[in-house]
Amino acid sequence: MIEPPNPNSDWRPAHNPWLIAVVVTSAAFMEILDTTIVNVALPHIAGSLSASSDEATWALTSYLVANAIVLTISGWLSDLLGRKRYFLICIAMFTVCSFLCGTATSLGQLVVFRLAQGFFGGGLQPNQQSIILDTFPPAKRGAAFGVVAIATIVAPVLGPTLGGIITDQTTWRWIFFINVPVGIAAVFLVSLLVQDPPWIQERKSRGIDYIGLSLITLGLGCLQVMLDRGEDDDWFSSVFIQLMGLLAVAGIIGSIIWLLIAKKPIVNLRVFADRNFAGGCIMIGATGALLYASAVIIPQFAQQVIGYDATWSGLILSPGGVVIILLIPFVTRLLKYVQTRYVIAAGFFIMGCSMIYSNRLVPNIDFMTLVEMRAFQTTALAFLFVPISTISYTTLPRELNGDATALFSMFRNVFGSIGISLSTAFVTQRAQTHQFYLSQWATPSHQPFNDLIASYQAAWIAMGHAAATAHQYALGQVYQVFLKQVQVLAYADVFLYCAVIAFAVVPVCFLLSPQIGSRAPAGGH
Repeated sequence: MIEPPNPNSDWRPAHNPWLIAVVVTSAAFMEILDTTIVNVALPHIAGSLSASSDEATWALTSYLVANAIVLTISGWLSDLLGRKRYFLICIAMFTVCSFLCGTATSLGQLVVFRLAQGFFGGGLQPNQQSIILDTFPPAKRGAAFGVVAIATIVAPVLGPTLGGIITDQTTWRWIFFINVPVGIAAVFLVSLLVQDPPWIQERKSRGIDYIGLSLITLGLGCLQVMLDRGEDDDWFSSVFIQLMGLLAVAGIIGSIIWLLIAKKPIVNLRVFADRNFAGGCIMIGATGALLYASAVIIPQFAQQVIGYDATWSGLILSPGGVVIILLIPFVTRLLKYVQTRYVIAAGFFIMGCSMIYSNRLVPNIDFMTLVEMRAFQTTALAFLFVPISTISYTTLPRELNGDATALFSMFRNVFGSIGISLSTAFVTQRAQTHQFYLSQWATPSHQPFNDLIASYQAAWIAMGHAAATAHQYALGQVYQVFLKQVQVLAYADVFLYCAVIAFAVVPVCFLLSPQIGSRAPAGGH
C-alpha cells in the first residue's frame, strides 16, 4: 500500500542548519562541561565555604541527581511546554543558576543552586539532539552528529584541565561565572534561529504521569546518590548506601513495569522495540562508561601516584580532544562507504587495544607516554559516538524522537557515572589485593628485600646519618616504594577491566541493521 504524501515531510529550517547545530551544541557543551569542571575545584570550594572535603562532594552529587532524573523525562517536558520554549527555559535558568552558584556564601546554598542547575541542565542534551534530528535529513545526520560529538566527548576531557587552570589562577567561582556570557549568547541565538517543525507544534501533551514521575525520581535519584557517595561511605558496608541501593532497584524496576502498562506514560518505552535504537543505547552506555572512567582514572593516577598538580594532570587529557576533532570528519566520510556497524565494531576493538596499551603503567612513567595513552583511547572514541548516534535513530519513527533522545542521553550519563564509580572502587579493591600479595615478599626472609633496604641504608649513611637512623629512613623509603608499586598495579588492572568491557561489546555491534551509514534508508521518517 502506497502511503499518501506527508505535507510536513518537505519542511526545512529557515536558517542555515549548520549554524543551528553549532548554536544548540554550544548550550549542551556548557552543560556537559559542568559535570567534570567542578571535580578539581572541590578542595578549594571546601576551604572557601568552611566545609569538609566529604561535605563538598554534595555539590557534585546534587547536580548529577537532578540531571539524571530530568534527562529521562525531558521528552515529556518538551511536549508539555513546547520544545523550543523548554530549550530556552533550560538555557536561561541554567545560566541564572550558574551565576548563583558562583555567588554562594555557604555550602547549603551551593548545593541548592547546583540542584537547580542540574535540573535545568538535564534538558539541554536531549533537546539538542532532537533539534538536530529534525533540522537535518537522514543523509546528513552523520556529519551533524560530528558537531555533537565534539561537545559530548571534548567537554568532559576539557573540564578537569579548564577547572584546574581557573582555580589555580583565579578562584573556583569563575568555573560557574564563565557560563554566563555563553548562556546569554545561546538564549539570543536559539530564540532567533531555532524553529519547531510542524509535527512538533502539533504534538499534544501526555498529561502528568505522577506515578511514573515518582518512580523515575526515586530510582534514578537514589542510584546516582549511591554511585557518587559509595566510595566515600565504603559502599555496602554503609547502611545509607544499602538503603539507596534498595530504593534504586525498587524505583527502576517499578518504573519499567509502570511505563509498560500505563496508558499515557511519562516516557514511552516503545522506542526499545527498534533494534537499532536498543543496540545503540547499550553501546552508548558502554562508550559513556569507558569515556568517563578513563577521563577520571588517568588524572587521578597522575596526581596520586606521580604527584602532578591539577593543571598538569588535566593537560594529559587535552591532546586527546584534539585527536577527536581531527578524526571526526574522517569517520563521517567513512560512514558513506562502510557499514556503520563495522565502524562501531572497529571503534570498540581499538578501544580495547588502547586499554591494553594503557595497562603498561610503570612508576616512573613520563608525561608524553601518558599523553600517548590518552590519545590512543580518544582515537577509539572518534569511531564510536558519531556512528552510534547516527544508526540509533535511522529506523526510529519521527514521533518517538523526543523520548528517544532523552533515553539515549540518560544511558550515556548514567553509565558514565557507573564507570566513574566502579573504576575508583576497583582501584581501591585491587590495591588491597596487590598489597596483600606483595607483602608476602616484603619480609626479612626474602633476600632481595634485605638487599633493597641495605642499598637505601648505605645511601643514607653516605649522607652522614647514623646507622640506626639510616636503617629507619631506609625502611620508610622502601615502604613508600611498596605503596607506589601497589597503586601502579591497581590502576593497570582497571585499564585491563576496561579492555575486557570494550572487547565484549564488539559482538553487539553485529546485531544492528546491516545498513550503510549516511546512505541508510530513512526508516520511519
